[in-house]
Amino acid sequence: MPIKQIVSTWCIVLLLVGSASFYGQSSLKIYKVNTLLQRLKASDTVFVINFWATWCKPCVEELPLFENLNNSNQKVKVILVCLDFKEALSTKVIPFLKKRNYTVECVLLDEVNGQDFIDQIDKRWSGAIPMTLISKKRFTEKQIYERQLKSGELETFVP
Repeated sequence: MPIKQIVSTWCIVLLLVGSASFYGQSSLKIYKVNTLLQRLKASDTVFVINFWATWCKPCVEELPLFENLNNSNQKVKVILVCLDFKEALSTKVIPFLKKRNYTVECVLLDEVNGQDFIDQIDKRWSGAIPMTLISKKRFTEKQIYERQLKSGELETFVP
């Protein structure tokens, strides 16, 4: 087999493996709360942000709603904000997302003091999860839902 064919074949294999890893959530961005807030304040996009953890059963049960919204409504940007510990990223969070084939954007929030970041997100938030935040007009209009959402309910909150 000529060397050109070997190199070409390996390039295709690497490209496919790299694409599959990215699609299956093999890496996540790690955010501090200020990074998340800057992103929300810098855009007129309507954001649907869900705060969740792999160990939270109601959180896990509602995640398919956000995956579906992400795939069906291009007018909003859906972001899952995982509250698991950073140490669990490669052992729990990424395998969890890969197993379910989620394509919705997910970031891990790396904060030590929960009450500090909770108040920065919204002073009305008690810290309970799941919590869904809908942010409009550069984070000047916010709605929070501190409970598990039901099928069909999420779509009524967004344009």
